[in-house]
Amino acid sequence: MNIFNLLEMAVELGASDVHITVDTPPIARIKGSFVKLNEESLTEKDTEIMAREIAGNKKFKILEEHGEVDLSVSFKSGDRFRINAYKQKGKYAIAVRTITSKIPSFKTLGLPDIIASFTEKSKGLVLVTGPTGSGKSTTLASLIDTINSTQERHIITLEDPIEYVHHHKKGIVNQREIGSDTENFNSALRSALRQDPDVILVGEMRDPETVSIALTAAETGHLVFSTLHTVGSAKTIDRIVDMFPPEQQQQIRTQLSTVCEGIISQQLIKTIDGTNRVAALEVMVATPAIRNLVRENKTYQIQNIIQTSSKLGMQSMDQGLVNLYREGKISRDSVLSKCSDYEYTSRLVGGINY
Repeated sequence: MNIFNLLEMAVELGASDVHITVDTPPIARIKGSFVKLNEESLTEKDTEIMAREIAGNKKFKILEEHGEVDLSVSFKSGDRFRINAYKQKGKYAIAVRTITSKIPSFKTLGLPDIIASFTEKSKGLVLVTGPTGSGKSTTLASLIDTINSTQERHIITLEDPIEYVHHHKKGIVNQREIGSDTENFNSALRSALRQDPDVILVGEMRDPETVSIALTAAETGHLVFSTLHTVGSAKTIDRIVDMFPPEQQQQIRTQLSTVCEGIISQQLIKTIDGTNRVAALEVMVATPAIRNLVRENKTYQIQNIIQTSSKLGMQSMDQGLVNLYREGKISRDSVLSKCSDYEYTSRLVGGINY
């Protein structure tokens, strides 16, 4: 059973993910549901052979030594895959994310108009957050592609691994992959500041040093995009601050209050007909009031401002869910199972049925 043939099959079926592990057939996630790619359960030997095939000698050695490895694979067709090979119970398993070669537009993704304004900033920090598999990489790719298509700017992306491939358009895009083009996010970000960038994409802010460099970059005239695995703007700010020791936290709050331009938090919800998934978003725009709350360590009040600032383009996650429901895209049950304020949200969707 050849893993490359399985991936070709997954692409043909429109799968977003493929899971390979022992004692079950290869499983594809198609529009949010699991589908078997065949009926034959994989053996321990099968998964090891597949891991060796997909990783190659260098990456497989890392997998053996560390128990996990990230990599990306491209086909001649233009199809790309983000892959994490790992060990579980001493056996090999593989998680594959398919990446379309075409970068979707804001309109295709259904993103609010206010998000386009983030691409027009000359400097600052814009964060896209959400759990794994929530579409953060796709939203970031769309943001970068918009800048690349409309502005003469030098864009540097630091990714682990590279997912969407950007071609030079009106701008210039240089993409660096952690582990092959550069050692780690810290060193890559330091080097990026010496490469005359206008825009920097940091695939993930994993540690205090990377955060510090990113904040400094945003302060010194660069537009920085990055991600965190957080849900909600307030929790995102708190998470960044909590990475640092107590004696540094007020300095980080002050920096964030100055450089943060916006936070997009998202999750993917299955559509009402079950044929697709759509992004539900919280959008925070850094107004003077928001900046004051960040600086004064009153992030618990940010949600109230988001909920009452729709005229400025902001929306809470619950409002985003309700909007999708009113557009007939998701079910009432989906709204109520994903919302954070059940009583508030149930009132908003109580009188509408699909």
